[in-house]
Formats: sequence, C-alpha cells, structure tokens
Amino acid sequence: MRPFLLTAGRVAGGGTGPPLPVETQVVATSSGLRVLGSLAFEQHDIVAACRRPQSVAELAARLHLHLNVVRVLAEDLCAAGHLVVHVPDARTAQDISVLRRVIDGLRTVPDSRDALRDSG
Repeated sequence: MRPFLLTAGRVAGGGTGPPLPVETQVVATSSGLRVLGSLAFEQHDIVAACRRPQSVAELAARLHLHLNVVRVLAEDLCAAGHLVVHVPDARTAQDISVLRRVIDGLRTVPDSRDALRDSG
C-alpha cells in the first residue's frame, strides 16, 4: 500500500510542531492498550509494538513501514492519548559517542538474507 494512503495524504501529524525526530522514544499508554482492539490496522500495530519504549526509527523498521508514515501515525496516536513520546535532549542527540553506538548497533542488524551488514 502506498504510504500516502496510510496517512490520508498528510506528511505531518495533527500537531503544529516539526515532525518527530527519528530518535524519539514512543510507548503505549494504558488507555491505548485498552482500546487496542478498536484501532485500525497500522495504528493497532504501532500501539501493540509500543508496549516497551522504542524509537520511531526502530518502530518503522520493525513494522516495515515508511518512516514518515510512522511519524504521522505516532503523532495522531499521541494526540488521541494512545502513545506517549519522549524526545531526547538535543545535546545527547548531537553527542558523537551516541552516533557511534547507533552505527555499531546498525551493523549488528542482519539484512534480509540474515547476514550481518559488515560480513561482506
């Protein structure tokens, strides 16, 4: 399905601020888990996957959804009270050691052939 169909053509959520940064942590609320059965497809999957905190980027990768789709839907779910977002401190996001840990972590993620990215 085309990403713009999942977001009804929107490229930003209902908020007036900038899109959620990829490192933003999202977690389901108790009310979000209570209404899980009544949520639409991708919204259901996002809330169900957020029983434990994870970043927007991790969520997009896990659910095989476009990053901007997850951003828009996560903002909608937050506005509805089904998710809580925790935006990290900007100084931490610019810390080079954090970037190195992210790169190292990404290198350990297997690709579609279950081969590590650095294993050639």
